[in-house]
Amino acid sequence: MENIKVVLWGMGSMGSGMGKYLVGKEGIEIVGAIAHRESKAGKDVSEFFDLDNEVGVKVTNDPMSVITEDVDVVLQATSSFVKDVYPQIEKIVKKKVNVISIAEEMAYPKVQAKELSEKIDKLAQEYGVSVLGTGINPGFVLDLMIIALSGACPRVEKIEASRINDLSPFGPTVMQTQGVGTTVEEFEKGIKDGSIVGHIGFLESINMIADRLGIKLDKIEQSREPIVSETHRETPHVKVEPGMVAGCRHIARGYSDGKEVILLEHPQQIHPEKEGTETGDYIKIKGTPDINMSIQPEIPGGIGTMAVAINMIPVIVNAKAGLVTMKDLPVPAAMIGDARKLME
Repeated sequence: MENIKVVLWGMGSMGSGMGKYLVGKEGIEIVGAIAHRESKAGKDVSEFFDLDNEVGVKVTNDPMSVITEDVDVVLQATSSFVKDVYPQIEKIVKKKVNVISIAEEMAYPKVQAKELSEKIDKLAQEYGVSVLGTGINPGFVLDLMIIALSGACPRVEKIEASRINDLSPFGPTVMQTQGVGTTVEEFEKGIKDGSIVGHIGFLESINMIADRLGIKLDKIEQSREPIVSETHRETPHVKVEPGMVAGCRHIARGYSDGKEVILLEHPQQIHPEKEGTETGDYIKIKGTPDINMSIQPEIPGGIGTMAVAINMIPVIVNAKAGLVTMKDLPVPAAMIGDARKLME
């Protein structure tokens, strides 16, 4: 059996990170890498994977020169929003190639981009391929794990879950959407004009949970507050001085029949340990029985997103044609050994 052929679209922190973990993976072959910046073109991907030995794949600015019908999957890491990634997905699908996108809105795209979601589904079915949006969150911690845990309950009254995580591994796009490095005034202005959105994915996660559990939602409410730093914090992409914003405390509530049935909290910031904040993932299901899950520290966001995406490669190749979500597919599992053995 031939190797599973993969193209990386996006050579930032996440795209290059996924590529690094795929190098040497038995049964997987990276056959292309696409970057937006012209300065990256022509360089061997090893420069972006932090590897000493060349991989033999050059980065290109011309997507369709490497996306051919011989490719099995494109890993897309270019934006957070459906409207931005749709044109790329359309081009990929028309080449009869499967797509795994880490765009947060793609985790459950019908919520905020219903028409584009329907177009993607129709197009994917027409060309016989599958399109999936996933990541650590949305896509795993605050939706798929909650859904899985609820399977042990004959009755569920309320779901409460939180993810306290470290934003430090992420690139400039995430820093901007979280308001990291702004003043409090700039943060508040960014919330109002939409340039700062906090966590992208609560609407997707809550609706995914509700649809899978059969909960009819009346409304979803959200609130966002700045996490103001008292210390100096710094990543390769941003510097935060005392008094500046180090992250965003984002809360979302889903209501059914006037009652709060889903509460998700996501206070995320760079270097939370600088001020004694311990990270973790927490899920509480109130019902029969009560279920309490705690993971400390949190599943790392950067590595977790990369892992979920690459571990879904065999699953998406096997999946039915169309737009699919994590609730529709077998749960991800570590891709140990020859990836080709996981193919049907």
